[in-house]
Amino acid sequence: MHIYLASGNPHKLREIAEMLMRLDTTVNLYSAEALEGMPEVSEDGATFEENAAIKALAIQPLIPRGAWVLADDSGLEVPALDGAPGVRSARYAGAGATDAANNLKLLHELEGIPDADRTARFVCVLLLRSSTDEIHRFTGICHGRILESPRGTGGFGYDPLFQPEGLESSFAELPPGEKNRISHRAKAVDRLARWVSLQV
Repeated sequence: MHIYLASGNPHKLREIAEMLMRLDTTVNLYSAEALEGMPEVSEDGATFEENAAIKALAIQPLIPRGAWVLADDSGLEVPALDGAPGVRSARYAGAGATDAANNLKLLHELEGIPDADRTARFVCVLLLRSSTDEIHRFTGICHGRILESPRGTGGFGYDPLFQPEGLESSFAELPPGEKNRISHRAKAVDRLARWVSLQV
């Protein structure tokens, strides 16, 4: 199966490629750069699924017949902040915000919030769309909590602040291989891989 990833984010491409390789799938994953690059899109959907659909539709006309496009939208939801940053996770501190700026804003918003109320979850929605408009969706969730200060140098985004449930380390402190087994994206990719295995 030939799949083109609707993303210009090299971290996502590398993570998803590593996950699919670990799961021993028959997927050949290509970057949007193999087409004409990822077009600029307005991720103005109200949900992760809507944003994933926007990205998938942006490159679907470019993929070869018989191929698929895979779009990922994911983010961090904090109940104490009414689900924020949510779909605005990548631009929480404003358009073009850096990871550091987003993390700083999150910590500021959680000032004074007791540890018991700093629960959070990472959500990932994968939308797979064929050249003939067949659509499948796969969701993964990883529960955890927000730390009071960043820990670790690995990963990206909110990884230094997110401590997954049952572990003492932040995502940014985990070896990439371990994070890629338990993350929200890993769970969604696992569901994708199971679906792919049924198509062979």
